Amino acid sequence: MTTKAAALRYARALFDVALKESSPLDEIEAQLAGFVGLFKQHPTLEKVLLNPAVPVTRKTAAVRELLASLGVHPVLDKLLMLLAGRDRLIVLPDLLAAFRERLLDHQHVVRAEVTTAAPLSADRAQDIERHLAKLTGKTVRLSARVDSSIIGGLVARIGSTVYDGSVTRQLARMRERLIESAR
Repeated sequence: MTTKAAALRYARALFDVALKESSPLDEIEAQLAGFVGLFKQHPTLEKVLLNPAVPVTRKTAAVRELLASLGVHPVLDKLLMLLAGRDRLIVLPDLLAAFRERLLDHQHVVRAEVTTAAPLSADRAQDIERHLAKLTGKTVRLSARVDSSIIGGLVARIGSTVYDGSVTRQLARMRERLIESAR
């Protein structure tokens, strides 16, 4: 099983158990993100905990110490100890990403990436957010980026769906129609 597939399974299990036990999902997400963040803040810790040459008993002891000092939720504590015991801590970054996606889906929130030729004003970004919320029927979290190659308009991506209202795309359509009419 690939790391991503394993991470998806663990994330689903963590989410389902937390939901069943009425655990605070946002708090669990924050604690999981904090634990994953420890690896980025302390590269030596990451090397030790992910090194296959280090005995699993040492890894579980180290994780137990970390969890005791962090005071994480019992559901998350059990999962992290399970991962340490199975020497599967490598899945943590993918597990966090998968858990976040499930949490957003549960909260009826979608992420939208909007590309424009020039930076968006705050008012314009809110307008786009409202329109995309009407379109999807969900709350939208907008991230904007600038790409001057689209000339004008915007391109919105929500999941695998792309709404392309860029000037570049409009020009391409006009070109296609002119070529068709010339035949």
